[in-house]
Amino acid sequence: MAMVSLTRRVSFSASHRYRRPDWSDAKNEAAFGDRALQDYHSHRYLCDVTVSGAVDEGTGMIVDLRILDRALRTEVVERFDGGNLNLDIPEFRDGGQIPTGENLAALIASLVQRALELGGARVPVTQVTVAEDPTLSATWRAAAP
Repeated sequence: MAMVSLTRRVSFSASHRYRRPDWSDAKNEAAFGDRALQDYHSHRYLCDVTVSGAVDEGTGMIVDLRILDRALRTEVVERFDGGNLNLDIPEFRDGGQIPTGENLAALIASLVQRALELGGARVPVTQVTVAEDPTLSATWRAAAP
């Protein structure tokens, strides 16, 4: 059976910085550059979430867009928009993960997958791309089965 992918884009604004609280200023600067020592900085993120599956013969779709849109609204836009990733998102608080694009893409994949399943959608999230700006993005891809 053929598989089809569907991608929906959302955007949100959030601030962050790269810094490990258990490292000295010098070690943080060596690892993350001068941004580790500065105040938080903001981005207008673009986030593409891709799901894949077989096309339903009755609807012609692989997922109910209402379920996908609800998952993206609650798990991405409402969760991150206007916030500080380091302070407002438990996974990125001090001692947690560094709020890099890579870690953000992986977290979004997990959050959206859970929301889709709770909403009754039976499609996997297969790719998430998070772009901080036109020159920098990170992509998470599901492992091949």
